[in-house]
Amino acid sequence: MTNSSPTIIGLAGGIGSGKSTVTKYFNELGIQSVDADDVARLVVKPNSDCLKKIHLRYGNDILLNDGTLNRKVLREIIFDQPKEREWLEALTHPVIRQEIMAQLNATTSRYVLLVHPLLFETKQDTLCKWVIAIDVPREIQIQRIISRDNVSQDSAEKILVTQLANNERIKRADFVLENAGNIADMNAKVLKLHQKILESLLC
Repeated sequence: MTNSSPTIIGLAGGIGSGKSTVTKYFNELGIQSVDADDVARLVVKPNSDCLKKIHLRYGNDILLNDGTLNRKVLREIIFDQPKEREWLEALTHPVIRQEIMAQLNATTSRYVLLVHPLLFETKQDTLCKWVIAIDVPREIQIQRIISRDNVSQDSAEKILVTQLANNERIKRADFVLENAGNIADMNAKVLKLHQKILESLLC
């Protein structure tokens, strides 16, 4: 990072925690963000080196008719076979990290959010001045995953097992946002936290 780069604030939360909703309101407040999930999709776009290697390893079933990655098939492979998940992470994580750094360096807001479901697991919290953890009850996470991704409860629970537990994430964070209520409540909490961060940056 260069001296002119903005302060990086990590936004950590497991799948179904509401990271997108929280990020959207920070964006409305003028704060730019880099989302690791968006970057992860970018690095496996058609004709990318990563997708070519994934295709080579798993065959045509890993692609949809339009040539894009079949995420449902890939998810089933890596959650049932831990060694395959390790292979995939070894392939994609360095490329994702490089792209994240490039996007962070291109931001201009007073601070920037690094939105990442695996912020601590990938040690990218080391890039951040502070980390915000989103706290949400596990049962709410599971229902959101089932509804959004159209998967079974068993599949949703398998996904959560691969991620840091909420209580562990909260222990490591500097700020906590509870997200068990409605959007208006969440926005009010985000605004208060945004003002607190701005004040802290002036100290």
